[in-house]
Amino acid sequence: MRLDEPSWWYAGADQPPPAHLPLLRPIGRVVDWLSRQRWHHATCYRSFLPVVCVGNFTAGGTGKTPLCLEIGRRLIARGQRPVFLTRGFGGRVRSPALVDADHATAADVGDEALLLARVAPSVVSPDRAAGARFIESRIRNGELDSSVIVMDDGLQNPSLAKDLGVAVVDGGRGFGNGLVIPAGPLRANLDFQLRRTEAVIVNRPPGVADATAITGWLKQRFDGPVLEATPSAVGDLGWLTERPVVAYAGIANPARFFDLLRTHGANLVERIAFPDHHRLDDGEARRVLDVAAAREATIVTTEKDWVRSRGATGNALALHQASRVLAICLRFSDADDKRLSALIDGALHRVGLNAPPAQPA
Repeated sequence: MRLDEPSWWYAGADQPPPAHLPLLRPIGRVVDWLSRQRWHHATCYRSFLPVVCVGNFTAGGTGKTPLCLEIGRRLIARGQRPVFLTRGFGGRVRSPALVDADHATAADVGDEALLLARVAPSVVSPDRAAGARFIESRIRNGELDSSVIVMDDGLQNPSLAKDLGVAVVDGGRGFGNGLVIPAGPLRANLDFQLRRTEAVIVNRPPGVADATAITGWLKQRFDGPVLEATPSAVGDLGWLTERPVVAYAGIANPARFFDLLRTHGANLVERIAFPDHHRLDDGEARRVLDVAAAREATIVTTEKDWVRSRGATGNALALHQASRVLAICLRFSDADDKRLSALIDGALHRVGLNAPPAQPA
């Protein structure tokens, strides 16, 4: 559970809704109405590159950045040249900019952009249409050699036309109470969002059975393909069971990360959660270091937390250097793997159909 989201958004039947929920429902209806108006009245820009967008229906984390990375790697394996487009949440950059993978920090471009830039060129732009134009201009002047845009988040953003819109759903939390922010976690009415989505991928939490309830529910409600993915750690994990583990995470759903550690055999003696995109101060970093020293434990964190602390000083730098990273990927069944590949191939059909304008003589 995020530290900055209400616990009752995802509360079970045994926890009654808060007394003030009736006051929030009308605000949620206004948020939904504004989302619809924005969609219906926006000017939509179509890039000469195909655009694959990965987003979610709810506030909070569902695993969309790992899916972006997976799609990026698949595109590269196909001989394509992806460029990531992200808004750069948490960074100070406000105009479209190409991420310097070697020197940029999370304070500049946000942590998600740093992760994406490790796989392919990445552009940050709060304005998605401006970001696409920026990418096109860099292609024309030879600074970028890209054939497809992969957009991290922005499923509800109507300013840039999408050739494939994929929504990632948390297979454990689903849609919470089914209400729109602030009464619930939905960004807009679910049916409205489903009609603007080509495919849904249910990201199963560690330990959940293959046939999840949310997958079956979506297959009855949604006409498009519904796939399932499972988060899995990458590489040799022998070190994970050698000593007790102190884990810290500043992501939207840290419980998913902690559960994954346990699934892979970690003796998790301390879990320390921070708000999403949180940059640890000197005291917070010292606390993690001290807890690990007292428990004689290995410190483990997420890739996103680790890149976020790049360029830190003092205790935050010491924590960065002492932390081991659990890298993850999303795995699909053979059938869903083929379906995802088919969806990507469909989006790539536009490659070459709309060539970039010729440069002036």
